[in-house]
Amino acid sequence: MVHTVSYAFRNDDTSIMTLDSIGWQIVSSEEYRCPSDDRPDPGHVVFQYTLNGQGYLDIDNLTLPLPKGHALLVKISGEHCYYYKQENNEPWEFIWINIRGDEANRIWDMIHDNEGHVIQRNADSPLIQELWQIIHLIHQEKVTDKYRLSMQVYQWLLILVQTSRDAERDIGVLSITTIEKCKKFIRENYASPLTLDELASHCDINKHYLCRLFQKSEKTSPLAYLKDRRIEVAIRLLRTTELPISQIGQQCGFESPSYFGKVFREYMSMSPKEYRLNKLAFPYEAIYYE
Repeated sequence: MVHTVSYAFRNDDTSIMTLDSIGWQIVSSEEYRCPSDDRPDPGHVVFQYTLNGQGYLDIDNLTLPLPKGHALLVKISGEHCYYYKQENNEPWEFIWINIRGDEANRIWDMIHDNEGHVIQRNADSPLIQELWQIIHLIHQEKVTDKYRLSMQVYQWLLILVQTSRDAERDIGVLSITTIEKCKKFIRENYASPLTLDELASHCDINKHYLCRLFQKSEKTSPLAYLKDRRIEVAIRLLRTTELPISQIGQQCGFESPSYFGKVFREYMSMSPKEYRLNKLAFPYEAIYYE
């Protein structure tokens, strides 16, 4: 081992998610092995990201390489071992974070379902830069307050979740541009009687392909996205204007007052009139479904 910068935090507070340890390390000896059965911190989760060199993770009867740009995600409660092989030509340089708390375990399960035990991120990605920021707070600014650090860790976890979902729905730049073009057209023309054929024509693609892109990226259909936007506008107009309900439905693109009432009830479990009057239970000028 040629370099180590690491910090550990000990407290008995189990009411919140807390930082257990974090650091930056370079190892060049096969003495570096982290088997789960030797760990004193059951219930924790570990993220370890390779900056240079390569490590290995044994888990689920597999040996997974951890080259530059890849990170392992393991639960201490699960059987595994990560380690360095001296046969490699260069040391293994990595940064890591160890977190304790039920929420961290839940998020680990979510990421594993999306990407597995090894994930890939660029060194300049928001996830890795935020991890460096936590190290900087401790090393340079001497921040040790558990609540402040827990806030930073939770922010890092939210970035992990967001980037994992982005990776899951990665469909290429051209497809993303097409979806954004469709969404912009819907937001600007929700009052018109739009059809799937019209949306596809505007995007210059087949309507079935548009639906597949939307489902993969947005987890919904183009027409469901259109309906969400129409209801959002209707809710705002019901609460902020005195326009007749029939007129609001028409302005939001609903073909008839009865259809407007039916769709509105699907979203709010009440009629447009009941929502307009029910200001105590729903004191909002706007509700968003995105």
